[in-house]
Amino acid sequence: MNLLLTPRAFVRRHLVAPVARLTGSPLPSPLVGRTVLVTGASSGVGEASAKAVAACGATVLCVARRPGELDRVVGEIESAGGSSYGYVCDLTDPAATDTLVERVLAEHGAVDMLVNNAGRSIRRSLEFSYDRMHDFERTMAINYFGPVRLVLGLLPAMREQRFGHVVNIVTWGVQLKAPKFTAYIASKTALDTFSRIAGRETWSDNVTFTNLRLDLVRTDMIVATDAYRRAPAKSPERAAALVVRALEDRPVTISTAAGRVGEVLNLLAPRLMDAGMGLMAARMPDSRAARAHHEGSPRTG
Repeated sequence: MNLLLTPRAFVRRHLVAPVARLTGSPLPSPLVGRTVLVTGASSGVGEASAKAVAACGATVLCVARRPGELDRVVGEIESAGGSSYGYVCDLTDPAATDTLVERVLAEHGAVDMLVNNAGRSIRRSLEFSYDRMHDFERTMAINYFGPVRLVLGLLPAMREQRFGHVVNIVTWGVQLKAPKFTAYIASKTALDTFSRIAGRETWSDNVTFTNLRLDLVRTDMIVATDAYRRAPAKSPERAAALVVRALEDRPVTISTAAGRVGEVLNLLAPRLMDAGMGLMAARMPDSRAARAHHEGSPRTG
C-alpha cells in the first residue's frame, strides 16, 4: 500500500481508475472545477504546470513578476480553451504578497490548491561566499519566506472550506545535501520541513501538503551553471506532469530514486558521503560567474 497518498487518492488511483479504464470511461481529473494558484508561472516549470493544470479543467491563477510574459501565458491558456487569470507580484515583497492574497480571495473565494514554484537557485562555494550574506538572505526571501507568507494567507480559507492542497517545488538536494548549494538547498529544506509539520496540523481539516523533490530541469535557472550544460535534465513538461500528479493524488512527497538512495546513505554512512560529495565537488568547479561574484542564477517568476 502506498502510504504516501491520502486514503481517497489511493482508492481512486489503484482501485477505481483501473476499473474505469477497463470499461472505457476514464475518470475526470480531480482538478476539474478547482481553483489552483501557481507562482513563477511566466516561464519554465511554472508555465508548463499552469498549462497542464488548466488542461485538466482547473481555473489557474498565474502569479509572476513579469507582466508581459504573464499575459502571454494567460493568453495561451485561454486560447487553448482553459480558464486563467494573471496576477503580477514580487513574492519577496511582503506588502505586495499580502495584497495579492487579499485580491485573490476577494475575486475567487478560497484557493483550493497552491503550487509554490517561484524560486532562485545559486551554485557557489563557501570560499566565494564569505562576503555575500545577501545571497542567503534573498534566496530565503523567495524560496522560503514568500511561499510561507502565501500559505499563511490562503490557509484559513482552505481550512474553513475543509479542503486544500499545497505543492512545494523543492529539490532532491534536500536529501543529497549537494556541495556548493548551501544557500539554495538550505532554503528549500526549510520549506520542506515547514510543510511536513504544517500538514500534520491541518490533516484533520483535509488540507494537505506535497513536497515535490525535483532533480535537474532544463530551465533558465540552470543556464548560468557551466557544469549543467551537458548534464541530463527533465523538460519543464515532464516536471509539470509530476506537479499534476502531486495535485491529483496529494502524496506526502514525490522523490527520485537517486534522492532516496542518497538520503539513506547520508543516514547510514554520513562520513563516507561527506568524502564522496567532497571529491565530486572538487571535480566540478564553480562557474566563472560564481568566482567573479556575479549572481548565480536567475529567479523563476
